[in-house]
Amino acid sequence: MYSSCNLLSTPALRSSFPLSSEESAAAPISGRCIKKQPSGVSVISKKLLCNNSRAISPYNFISHGKVCGSSMSAVLTDDNSTVVNMEEGTENIGLLSLDPGLEAYKDHFRYRVRRYADQKKLIEKHEGSLEEFSQGYLKFGFNREEGGIVYREWAPAAEEAQVIGDFNGWDGSGHKMVKNEFGVWSITIPDFSGNPAIQHNSRVKFRFKHSNGVWVDRIPAWITYATQDPTRFAAPYDGVYWDPPPSERYQFKHPRPPKPDSPRIYETHVGMSSSEPRINTYREFADDILPRIRANNYNTVQLMAVMEHSYYASFGYHVTNFFAVSSRSGTPEDLKYLIDKAHSLGLQVLMDVVHSHASNNITDGLNGFDVGQSSQDSYFHTGDRGYHKLWDSRVFNYANWEVLRFLLSNLRWWLDEFKFDGFRFDGVTSMLYHHHGINMGFTGNYSEYFSESTDVDAVVYMMLANNLIHSILPDATVIAEDVSGMPGLSRPVFEGGIGFDYRLAMAVPDKWIDYLKNKNDEEWSVGDISWSLTNRRYTEKCIAYAESHDQAIVGDKTIAFSLMDKEMYSGMSCLTKASPVIERGIALHKMIHFLTMALGGEGYLNFMGNEFGHPDWIDFPREGNGWSSDKCRRQWDLVDTDHLRFKFLNAFDRAMNLLDEKFKFLASAKQIVSSTDEVQKVIVFERGDLVFVFNFHPENTYEGYKVGCDLPGKYRVALDSDAWEFGGPGRVRTFVSHDVDHFTTPEGVPGVPETNFNNRPNSFKVLSPPRTCVVYNRVEEGVNEESSSKSAAAQVVEIENSKDELVKKLLVPLLHDDQPDD
Repeated sequence: MYSSCNLLSTPALRSSFPLSSEESAAAPISGRCIKKQPSGVSVISKKLLCNNSRAISPYNFISHGKVCGSSMSAVLTDDNSTVVNMEEGTENIGLLSLDPGLEAYKDHFRYRVRRYADQKKLIEKHEGSLEEFSQGYLKFGFNREEGGIVYREWAPAAEEAQVIGDFNGWDGSGHKMVKNEFGVWSITIPDFSGNPAIQHNSRVKFRFKHSNGVWVDRIPAWITYATQDPTRFAAPYDGVYWDPPPSERYQFKHPRPPKPDSPRIYETHVGMSSSEPRINTYREFADDILPRIRANNYNTVQLMAVMEHSYYASFGYHVTNFFAVSSRSGTPEDLKYLIDKAHSLGLQVLMDVVHSHASNNITDGLNGFDVGQSSQDSYFHTGDRGYHKLWDSRVFNYANWEVLRFLLSNLRWWLDEFKFDGFRFDGVTSMLYHHHGINMGFTGNYSEYFSESTDVDAVVYMMLANNLIHSILPDATVIAEDVSGMPGLSRPVFEGGIGFDYRLAMAVPDKWIDYLKNKNDEEWSVGDISWSLTNRRYTEKCIAYAESHDQAIVGDKTIAFSLMDKEMYSGMSCLTKASPVIERGIALHKMIHFLTMALGGEGYLNFMGNEFGHPDWIDFPREGNGWSSDKCRRQWDLVDTDHLRFKFLNAFDRAMNLLDEKFKFLASAKQIVSSTDEVQKVIVFERGDLVFVFNFHPENTYEGYKVGCDLPGKYRVALDSDAWEFGGPGRVRTFVSHDVDHFTTPEGVPGVPETNFNNRPNSFKVLSPPRTCVVYNRVEEGVNEESSSKSAAAQVVEIENSKDELVKKLLVPLLHDDQPDD
């Protein structure tokens, strides 16, 4: 969300104390940029973090118009955020001991931890527990109870209310609702002749009168399905009562797969996943696209645009109906089918959840409940605080009791009802700060993160959300999209952190964009590239990516398109000799994605189609393009056509993932860059026990190139980007062979790094052709030589040769499942 609009680009910053380097993230705001954008973008130059001497006064924090003091009577002591009354225990907030630079801001952490503890205690006192509180969908919206349907809606600003729909001819005079002291309207609609009065899949709405005497019709806030008339252009949405009979209700057959050591995420958009210029369905995606994802050795699927959004071109980020599945691609039962099939293939499924703002659409969305009432009676803040000027959307009031119930229940709904395995929280930067990050250039100075600008209400909500998610589903994966780099974002709640498992390393794609747009090959600095990839807080895990959906939207360019531009349309045939542009493009596409994966974080993300260099940008149907879907699809035939070079990029993507599957290097804490040679343009590093050699020089081949390593022994090629299978000329295999043993030589005095070669106690020599990356694995003595020496490249060839058989194997169990006919 934050990469193509005008949030100031933030350089990644390295701190002056151990284990707290900060990658502050990267730039602007994307897929959401529908209207005006602020001007004056500038890139802040790098500077080192230091222990900031400016402490935040405990009296600087203001909540609900009251000045809050610094005393604190509760701290968090365990993974479930149990609260104990210990005044002196506030000095033991775990996050402060991990990063001494945060000590100057201990009053801020005390304040927000107390706010979290107090809010959690209030919920437990009045609702029983956080878990019970988060089951609001069992009370609000439409629910079957003994003898009828009960409908409840929180609308304190309404003076009268009715429920209307197909079931009563849209005449609510006979179905008036009653309001309680908390602003909740309710009605019980008795069954008729033993059958529900409201039929499954029939339309419903909430009609209410506000203070000026006007009656308005709105889609129920907790509705689980919403549709529009397909025969009418730009027709408004209707809420749909969804309660299928048992014979039509999807029953999950497969358990959730185990949580992977490191997520390798395939970011997808179901609607644009068809090869045809139309909106794809959940079931088609499940049957046609999921096997492709699994065949490429991803272990996690991230689904975009699941929550209903009336404006398709918003990429799903302007949500109108938070509990409803996007009806463009099918029904709730169809989405369950997709998730169940993903689980059967061993794929975790993450949902792109949007709690940072809501669509300003009054007719179809939650904003329709705002009729000018006070903030305490609304889902949103009033005035400027309730309006996001960059996104033209509404901002939640995270301190409101019913807003907390709504959002926390929304998370649980997707986990419990649809069996999602976690979330990617969108727009977290906007939530963290009152200024939403707009026109902010985060330099890494800690005072930018912990001040009056911090939205503590939103921070407390995210702490509650992460506590809830991990208590319900301990193996959940929760990722924050944050460009600011706030320390503690991805540390556990019990330490005083916000509780995410990972944050997106958003500075990385901006670094690649800068190099591709502004530097020729001779100007590429391997030291700068390496620094940008490794400059992060190593106590907080990151998901690295070279490009995502943000770089693919209209007006921008993917890496493949930046490298090869118009020649992608004419030069990708294997039947003709590759031009220098194509040769360079294919080589650098592989190197950029693999270096990002291997050095940039503890997980990896790729957007659908980028793995094989999909041409064109993404352009959703709109008036400006004649409502065409031609650029809102994925051309899978390109990678399936044997004589096109797209297959080489796809094969290398498969090999990258297979390498991690085999050696688990992403999960390894061992990451050592031993050499960044600016003259030779070579990066050498170790991740786990693998040794990586990246040669970015456009021309030079280095024979007998000496590389340092940790462990002595013999090494063999595990992956070679120059191999024929990946569209390379096969120079390493031709002149050396992948099966050749590279024996190490000891360097210097054992245990004295300064006497070693590049601070490594051992070394071996390799062949390094230009624009290649080669990975070497240590061959254990005494193990099966044949199996241990087989390179990832060789294994990919085997997979390629039997791709049809592999896909069949993946589909066989599903084809034999007895699926309900829904």
